[in-house]
Amino acid sequence: MGRILAIDYGQRRTGLAVTDPLRITATPLLTVPTVELMDWLQDYLSNNQVDQVVIGHPTQLNGQESDSMRYIRPFMRRFRQVFPNVPLTGYDERFTSTLAHRAMIAGGMKKKQRQDKAVVDKIAACIILEDYLNSKL
Repeated sequence: MGRILAIDYGQRRTGLAVTDPLRITATPLLTVPTVELMDWLQDYLSNNQVDQVVIGHPTQLNGQESDSMRYIRPFMRRFRQVFPNVPLTGYDERFTSTLAHRAMIAGGMKKKQRQDKAVVDKIAACIILEDYLNSKL
């Protein structure tokens, strides 16, 4: 069984998280500049067994897609062209940044660390992945 990789796609930075091979736990991985994301994915997917990728699907409170989808959709099309054998699933990412900040506070992170958007992005990716895993139980 391969890992599941989660992507919190952003215009500037993209947070990434991954499960263990048994898909029990989700762990923040890193944040990469979005312009480097496809190269990073090619390297990571060629060196690790990843059976599925979950990407945050931003929606508004009323359930409609947010404006961010205009950036995410082209990435999803490109991903499916480059990695046709890796399933890509969109998953609701509402409130993940807020939850990431709360987790950072609960974990005792100092204010300066909490202001690092790269840290927030990879924790948000981890929350997306945890929520996705919990939805499959």
